[in-house]
Amino acid sequence: MSLPSSSSSKQAGAGVITCKAAVAWAAGEALVIEEVQVSPPQPMEIRIKVVCTSLCRSDITAWLSQAPMFPRIFGHEASGIVESVGQGVTEFEEGDHVLTLFTGECKRCRHCTSGKSNICQVLGLERQGLMHSDHKTRFSIKGKSVYHYCAVSSFSEYTVVHSGCAVKISSSAPLEKICLLSCGVAAGLGAAWKVANVSEGSTVVIFGLGTVGLSVVQGAKLRGASQIIGVDTNPEKNEKAKAFGVTDLLNPNDYNEPIAQVYFSASQIKLMHICNYIFNSASMSNHLQVIKRMTDGGADFAFECIGDTGMITTALQSCCDGWGLTVTLGVPKVKPEITAHYGLLLTGRTLTGSLLGGWKPKSDLPSLVNMYLNQEIKIDEYITHNMAFEDINEAFELMREGKCLRCVIHM
Repeated sequence: MSLPSSSSSKQAGAGVITCKAAVAWAAGEALVIEEVQVSPPQPMEIRIKVVCTSLCRSDITAWLSQAPMFPRIFGHEASGIVESVGQGVTEFEEGDHVLTLFTGECKRCRHCTSGKSNICQVLGLERQGLMHSDHKTRFSIKGKSVYHYCAVSSFSEYTVVHSGCAVKISSSAPLEKICLLSCGVAAGLGAAWKVANVSEGSTVVIFGLGTVGLSVVQGAKLRGASQIIGVDTNPEKNEKAKAFGVTDLLNPNDYNEPIAQVYFSASQIKLMHICNYIFNSASMSNHLQVIKRMTDGGADFAFECIGDTGMITTALQSCCDGWGLTVTLGVPKVKPEITAHYGLLLTGRTLTGSLLGGWKPKSDLPSLVNMYLNQEIKIDEYITHNMAFEDINEAFELMREGKCLRCVIHM
């Protein structure tokens, strides 16, 4: 498929930059470091010199996808310095330090002005691999256009984004650390603070202890949650989880005995069968019953941070009746549909989603940067690997194998 490109022969003589980028030529195939041409910024766009970018699980999910959008430059969690600005841009100038934003903020649409949403109608998630403004691409290789990813494409030494998809930050913030706030860490903190509004003394359960899950943990701890239960199948995450504030760790693989025999008396078995029928779950998971018992009937808040729609149902079941709230943050790799019995909602539970933790990215993220600079939140502890750009495929493998939290790639 031939993509429209914004660059012309006239522009090529003026402002096109040739630089290195990690290009995905096909789904699941190793990225290739290529020389790419990056067009100058068009009206209301800026061109950024990417300083650091960290690998997010959603990059992996999209890279493995069979969607016909290749060649493509992935990456969306990044920090950099403005190299040039397009016509009409007044809020940025050359040399500004910025975070890239995979979902933007126009500050004018119904959602941006509502005070209720961060889902911008103009600069929201871009799924076509093109720029928001003219639905064209700013990357090419020897005349062949290259798809963008989430309107950011930070696995390139230079990238072009809409000015609404970047936010200016303090120049004193270390770019090699603060890049994590453009997605994962901000998403988890916001889910705990803005979306769920975790209260002091509450009980919280988090499914999935990657960067996003551990950011929820940090947020819940800072809010004063009395019990924070972490659920993950990887025991190598336990030490980090405790350091961030997890009070109880559960590994589903450790619970293999029949539920009724382990956790219920004979008088309770009949009731269990009735509940199983109501909720259409003939064998509710053992770790779910452990959570119910540990929290006296269910957690106040549950967070699904895996990207598994089946686990969303489990998280919903782990909440208490009456006011239990489940927040889903993960991006599903397969089966995007959610299945849950209506009875879970009829008894007072609530299920909601969270994109970037509910933060309005341009309005809110600078405050998180300031919190980091004031040592009020942790970021450094999520970085398990610092890698050279040339080693980006190793970072992909580490994440696929569950051997890292965040790999920061230095451009």
